[in-house]
Amino acid sequence: MMKKDSLVHPDSGYPELFSAEQLGETPLILAQKAAEEEARRGRMETLRFMSFGSGSSGNCSYIGDDRSGFLIDAGIEGAVVENALKKEGIPMTHVKGILLTHDHGDHVRYVYSLLRNHRHLLVYCTPRVLNGMLRRHSMSRRVKDYHRAIYKEFEFTIGNFTITPFEVMHDGSDNCGFHIRHGETTMAVATDLGCISERVEHYFTGVNFMVLESNYDRQMLLTGSYPDYLKARIEHDNGHLDNQVSAAFVARKWHPGLRYVFLCHLSNDNNTPTKALEAHHQSVTAANPNLRIGAGDRENLTDLEIIALPRFEPTPLYFLRKKNLT
Repeated sequence: MMKKDSLVHPDSGYPELFSAEQLGETPLILAQKAAEEEARRGRMETLRFMSFGSGSSGNCSYIGDDRSGFLIDAGIEGAVVENALKKEGIPMTHVKGILLTHDHGDHVRYVYSLLRNHRHLLVYCTPRVLNGMLRRHSMSRRVKDYHRAIYKEFEFTIGNFTITPFEVMHDGSDNCGFHIRHGETTMAVATDLGCISERVEHYFTGVNFMVLESNYDRQMLLTGSYPDYLKARIEHDNGHLDNQVSAAFVARKWHPGLRYVFLCHLSNDNNTPTKALEAHHQSVTAANPNLRIGAGDRENLTDLEIIALPRFEPTPLYFLRKKNLT
C-alpha cells in the first residue's frame, strides 16, 4: 500500500515510491514556491498608472501591468512621455496603443508623432473621433494606417486589459470614457465631461480606481476674467465638471473597494489643487465620517487616496493594488 506522503517519481515507469524530501519537495521549498507564485500573481494583478500632464495645455496618461500597457490621449510631447516611462524602467515597446477620448487638440496634438516614432503603436478611437481629428487639426492622413476602430459599449482588448468605451457629455466630435478591467480589478476614466450622465453612473459603479475630471471652482469661474460665452460653455452639460459635482459623485460612488481617485483636467485659471481636494475631502467625509483619506504616500494607513494630477509635469508611477477586504 502506498504511503500517504510518498510520491511516484515522474520519470519512472514503475510504481517506485519516493518521499517528498527525496524529490526535493521539502515543506520549506514548497512554501517558497507558493510565495513566489503569490508574488508573481501580485505583480500581474498590480496596475501601473502615471500621468504626464493634465489640463487644457495637454493630457496623456499611462496604464499598464508587468507585461504591457497603453496611453490614454496624446496631448503631451512624445519625448516627455518616453523619458518619464524610461525613468521607471518601462520601454516604449511595452506600450501597445493610444486610446483617444475625443478630438480636441489638448488630447490629440502629438498622436501622429508618437505613431511615426514608434511604428508598433496603434491608435484606438471611434471613427467620428478620427474624422474629427483630421478635420480640426493639421495632421497627416497617414494616421489612418494605425487606426483601430472602437465603438461605444463594445469591449476590446489590449494585452491583459479589457476596455469598454462609453458615452460622456462634452463638446468634441465624439466623446468617450473608458471602463478598464484587468483580472478582477476595474478602473474608470472620464477626463472631459459636463455632467454625470447615466452611462457615467453605470461605468463608475463598483470600480477600484477612478480618473475623473474636477475642472473648476464655480465661484472662481463666475468672478474670473473669462468672457460670458466661455463661462457658459464651461458650465454647460457638454462642458466641464465643477468641483462640487465631481466631489458629490465620488462620495456617492465610494465603497470599501475603491482605493484611488485621481482628479484630472484642473483649470489653471478657475481652480486650484487645494480647492479641488478640499471639495472632495469634505464631500466624501460628510458621507463617510470615519473614512481616512490620504494623498498616495501612506496607502497602508488610509482607506482612500485622492490625488490632484498636476498640469505640466509627470507624476510618480503609482502601483495600484486591489484592496483586500477579507
